[in-house]
Amino acid sequence: MGSTVIDIPEGEPVVPCSKQKTKKFHDIFCRPFVLFLTEMKSNRHGMRRVIHSIKVGMALVLVSLLYLLDPLYNQVGENGMWAIMTVVLIFDFFAGATLSKGLNRGIGTILGGGLGCLAAAFAQAIGGVGKAIIVAITIFIFGAAATYSRQVPNFKRKFDYGAMVFILTFNLVVVSGLGAGQVLEIARDRLSAIAMGVAVCLFISLLVFPIWASDELHDSLVSRFEHLATSLEGFSEEYFGNVEEDEKKISVDFSSKCKSVLHTKMKDETLVNFARWEPWHGKFGFFYPWGKYLKIAEDLRDLATIILSLKGCLVQSSESSARRQSMKEPCEAIVAPLARMLRKLGESVKKMKRCEHEEKILSKLKTVRQEVSFVANSYTVGINRLEKTDGLGLASFVCSMMEMVEKMEELAKQMEQLGQHGGFSSDD
Repeated sequence: MGSTVIDIPEGEPVVPCSKQKTKKFHDIFCRPFVLFLTEMKSNRHGMRRVIHSIKVGMALVLVSLLYLLDPLYNQVGENGMWAIMTVVLIFDFFAGATLSKGLNRGIGTILGGGLGCLAAAFAQAIGGVGKAIIVAITIFIFGAAATYSRQVPNFKRKFDYGAMVFILTFNLVVVSGLGAGQVLEIARDRLSAIAMGVAVCLFISLLVFPIWASDELHDSLVSRFEHLATSLEGFSEEYFGNVEEDEKKISVDFSSKCKSVLHTKMKDETLVNFARWEPWHGKFGFFYPWGKYLKIAEDLRDLATIILSLKGCLVQSSESSARRQSMKEPCEAIVAPLARMLRKLGESVKKMKRCEHEEKILSKLKTVRQEVSFVANSYTVGINRLEKTDGLGLASFVCSMMEMVEKMEELAKQMEQLGQHGGFSSDD
């Protein structure tokens, strides 16, 4: 009886079923966990997200004890749900945001509940049809006034959440139809539950690995000085160097870092609003000049716009390589000091030290301004001899450089003021 031979194709060896299951289990469960830990070690912001998630979980467990433990449940009852809702609504990533929301919620609840009780008592005292009229009028007046206040910029930045809570609480109390005594009792129980939730949030947010909005704003501002210095040097290399196809990374990096600086206005305003609520911590005291950070950030965005406009010089410029090379030395004498100055100013903010006196910085900028004027005067004749389209890039380049020096002078003055108001120490 003949035997049948089955050919096994070459390739991957046959793996036993148990090993296949082990491999699948490792790929599904272990590998993502290992990748997650690796990313956390190299990603500071990712680690902070994990810390924040753990803190929220801790807060929810603590307020849930109001339901889980009988002695606490007998005291609070069903009102314990308001403590849980408070944690979910006000626990924010930054400590300042949590403190802001907690105080806003407390103030909004007290004002809304108090005024609602007065309006409800007054409506019940009148009775009849007059009760419905009084309720409608008070809801209209307070609802419209609170809504209007939410549209005022200064009020909205600080108390928008409190106004929203006020509207909600006031309407719930007024239309409840309960007597004044019952309303006060319910308001007292719910306010105590909300106070418990706020206290738990503030305790964990401020004392357990706090994440400060002021630190985030400070570090973000420091990084922008380096981004702009790198972008300025990248433009110089691209404009005066021979850009090959494999060297396009300079152009991409030069543009992307400037654009990242431009898109920071909303983030800065939000962080400043949270930072103003934060208590004294680290190197920041009460009444720290956060407004100066906004002004410096605005100057840095203007600088980023000017540096990006230099890229238009590359597109518009059609002068010969020889003409560019003749400009290389004087223009690099302008770009290099500006980049160094940006890094020094960034280092000054980072260490909170005055790197140089205002007069010394301004004197350096005056020297740079003279260099720009020299370049402009040296090539005015050349520009006039060229066609309009040919000389446009060179003229734009010189004008942008002059504008950049002016903006740097303004930035240096703002930095000096920040050092004075922020209490920066002198650099030894």
